[in-house]
Amino acid sequence: MKALLQRVTRASVTVDNEEVGKIGRGLVVLLGVASADTENDARYLAQKIANLRIFADSEGKFNLSALDAQAEMLIISQFTLLADTRKGRRPSFIDAAPPEKADKLIAYFVEQMETTGLKVATGRFQTYMQVEIHNDGPVTIMLDSGEKVQE
Repeated sequence: MKALLQRVTRASVTVDNEEVGKIGRGLVVLLGVASADTENDARYLAQKIANLRIFADSEGKFNLSALDAQAEMLIISQFTLLADTRKGRRPSFIDAAPPEKADKLIAYFVEQMETTGLKVATGRFQTYMQVEIHNDGPVTIMLDSGEKVQE
């Protein structure tokens, strides 16, 4: 499972001219699910994202987590994070999970984020979305559950 995090001052997602999700200061989480991903990957990423210290303290240092900063989360499914561009000119998405599996794991990830107590908004799975992001910093970080360190 891959998550591209963008720290934002505000963000929103629109489907068919209807705003379906909106946050203030927080993180936009663009989430891609691979065929081999499980609920363990979703739990790992939810905890990692909630506790990753990427918000500035009073001295401007990355010392605060989303939990510390009471950040808001906008979670958007994005299978294109699984693009394989090594061959040819057209990306391959062969490693992306089938829609039924991806939908379930994204919903599970959202549930895991909601258990943190942070405000969570989402886009709509398998729809054309327009996402407005006001990147703060800019701070953009890629996480991959397949690269987690075994503790």
